[in-house]
Amino acid sequence: MDNLKVDLSTCLGKINLKNPVLVASGTFGFGEEYHSLIDLNKLGGIITKTVTFKPLPGNPPPRLAETSAGLLNSIGLENPGVDRFISEKLPFLQKIESFIVVSIGGESEEEYCMVAKKLSQAQGIDALEINVSCPNVKQGGYILGKSAKNVFGIVNKLKNVTSLPLIVKLTPEVSDIVEIAEAALQAGAEAISLINTLPGMAIDVNTWRPKLGGITGGLSGPAIKPVAVKTVWEVYQKLKCPIVGMGGIMNFEDALEFVLAGASAIAVGTANLIDPQISIDIIEKLERYLVKQKIKKFSFLIGKVKTA
Repeated sequence: MDNLKVDLSTCLGKINLKNPVLVASGTFGFGEEYHSLIDLNKLGGIITKTVTFKPLPGNPPPRLAETSAGLLNSIGLENPGVDRFISEKLPFLQKIESFIVVSIGGESEEEYCMVAKKLSQAQGIDALEINVSCPNVKQGGYILGKSAKNVFGIVNKLKNVTSLPLIVKLTPEVSDIVEIAEAALQAGAEAISLINTLPGMAIDVNTWRPKLGGITGGLSGPAIKPVAVKTVWEVYQKLKCPIVGMGGIMNFEDALEFVLAGASAIAVGTANLIDPQISIDIIEKLERYLVKQKIKKFSFLIGKVKTA
């Protein structure tokens, strides 16, 4: 039975992935930064840093602060802007065999649409992740992501300017995450990404100053995993929709928790900064797990948590 041929492929609506392991936005640059450390072609997909219409310088340093079981970041969506992304970053990504998802952001619905329109005219992009929940900026998309009405509106407008599949990235820092996820799906999103980082703060007790130049930042890593797993389970129970689960995935067991809770795919974030090979390790261990359990298709595991 050790020779059992297993199928790691998975679907996010109309999106077909060769395996369910992606790398999360903001932790993997634009792919090229990792190409000497990992075989990018083995990944299920790469989600790029968030791209905006104009270049953004990001927040002042320090931008990272380690916390108990987590990492605070206040990058502030630093990026070269959509035009330079297309001319300077996309050519490398076009050579990769893995699924390419470009994360996009903006200070208004119009900016999201302008970015999406430009990316739709480029080659080599398979989907867009709509970042409406970044805690490191004080305006724009982060505010949009807290309202079901606003999320519906922005996804609806994006559907009018691009034929690329849309994945909407949400924060659990809302009163009803299911309502917002449902609004995104009703407007035409293929899948939901759960969850973005949680807002947090750290203070240096010697200087009495915040440890981040932006004062507050986004908390990622193991500390947020229980919140993320619960959010995925909650949305899947109500909507049975395609979900990309993320938030504190450090190993294969963490990834499997998200799948059993209802994620059709997972994205590895902070762990990339510790071990660039972790995503490949998860893929290999997932395959061995399926063989050991005599399960032919990965998709069988989705949402199989036993609560009764």
